[in-house]
Amino acid sequence: MPLNLPEKLPAVEILKKENIFVMDSGRASTQDIRPLRIVILNLMPLKITTETDLIRLLSNTPLQLEIDFMKIKSHTSKNTPIEHMMTFYKTFNRMRNQTYDGMIITGAPIEQLDYSEVTYWDEMREIFDWARTHVTSTLYICWAAQAGLYHQYGIPKYPLDKKMFGVFKHTMNDPHNPIFRGFDDEFYVPHSRHTEIRREDIIKVPELTLLSESKDSGVYLVMARNGRDFYITGHSEYAPNTLDTEYKRDLSKGIPIEIPANYYVDDDPDKKPLVRWRGHANLLFANWLNYFVYQETPFDITMIR
Repeated sequence: MPLNLPEKLPAVEILKKENIFVMDSGRASTQDIRPLRIVILNLMPLKITTETDLIRLLSNTPLQLEIDFMKIKSHTSKNTPIEHMMTFYKTFNRMRNQTYDGMIITGAPIEQLDYSEVTYWDEMREIFDWARTHVTSTLYICWAAQAGLYHQYGIPKYPLDKKMFGVFKHTMNDPHNPIFRGFDDEFYVPHSRHTEIRREDIIKVPELTLLSESKDSGVYLVMARNGRDFYITGHSEYAPNTLDTEYKRDLSKGIPIEIPANYYVDDDPDKKPLVRWRGHANLLFANWLNYFVYQETPFDITMIR
């Protein structure tokens, strides 16, 4: 997908080296096409890494995307240069009057806090409500999935005895849903979290559809409002070395951490990761863009409601 990205965004040069088709705003302005407008609320500490992971998956279909990045006003990133945030990110207050074809809200390293303890919880709740009337379809990832389900439907989260950490096998509960177009009967997804949501809470809510789960890692994909909302508990967007980086980071800090399950060749951290989730990840994002964004969004974007 030709991606209309801000000039000098670091992800552009990284992805061009991977032969992924991206274009900056200068080239995109010469095309007479109404691009799909996508906004990414990036809550992850390493903003540039997450930008690159998501843009990689949004690429390489025939439509043009225009990407905006949103940040939380009441939180200052400590792990990304302030110049990067000032150049490429806007606060929700500056974007609240705009409409978007699609939105992605990332995870955040705050899942062990109660929602009321999150310093920007009030702003998050406002953004969740805004997305329902200003975005055609939204992907909520990891903590954002838990938080969105709690805010909109009262679904609780539960602490785990140990971190859910590794790459796990998943199955589909509704293989005919368009989000699964082209999927194999079983597919793999990375997970990295200390809390969970539970199947019994999801199935009690008639507005929610449990689309996919794993016998090892539990609930994975929940749909609401006929595909206007998808709640994803795993990290399909992760690059091959992300779990390795997390594992070695925690080891270096003396934090108790087990080897990520089903990740390294022969479960040996001295060997390279066995990557088996990228096909699923690319299909997931392509199907979302095609069936739940492009085919559902009005030509006049201001008509989204």
